[in-house]
Amino acid sequence: MSAPRWIAMPIAALVLVCGVVGVQLANGGGTYEPLRPADPCVARQVTSRADGIDGLTERLVLLGIDGAACRLHVSREALTLELAQADEPTDAQIDALRSGLHTAVRRMKADGSLPPASALVDEALESSDLNDLLKTLIRALPDSVIDSALKTDDVLTRAIDDLDLRALLADVDDQQALEKRVEVAVTGAVKDSLEARVRDLA
Repeated sequence: MSAPRWIAMPIAALVLVCGVVGVQLANGGGTYEPLRPADPCVARQVTSRADGIDGLTERLVLLGIDGAACRLHVSREALTLELAQADEPTDAQIDALRSGLHTAVRRMKADGSLPPASALVDEALESSDLNDLLKTLIRALPDSVIDSALKTDDVLTRAIDDLDLRALLADVDDQQALEKRVEVAVTGAVKDSLEARVRDLA
């Protein structure tokens, strides 16, 4: 006589559970290790959903923080947390961040992900206070003229050098806000640098 259904069903479920557990154990599921933060010294692909200067500076900042964390021998997450919680960033942190941003520029130049300056000029002109005639003259310049006179890596380097990172990082108590503030500041600095240098081309 077969077992009643109310007994057979729990037994079947127990057999299935034991089978699943057995497969997990056979594939190393018996050990648990918490996820480790990514090594900031290992190059990683960084993409952005934004375009133009915003996308460029977003990648620059993410790679720059990686470079700073690598130099300080901490994880990227630990560095942003330290910067967000500190009353004032240390000289070592400021130096590491600026160095990391410079390294990010060189890396993007090397891997070909830096756009030509001509691809950024229109966006920089939109937010500039130049008169319309001058903007029209600049936009009429051939891309080849702009790209030969302006190098994107040079524009970024000048923008990074001009940033007051200590003031920028003051009074930031949130990791995401910290990254966003740096991105906004770098974006503004890049636009200002482009505007200042393209003004001489007209």
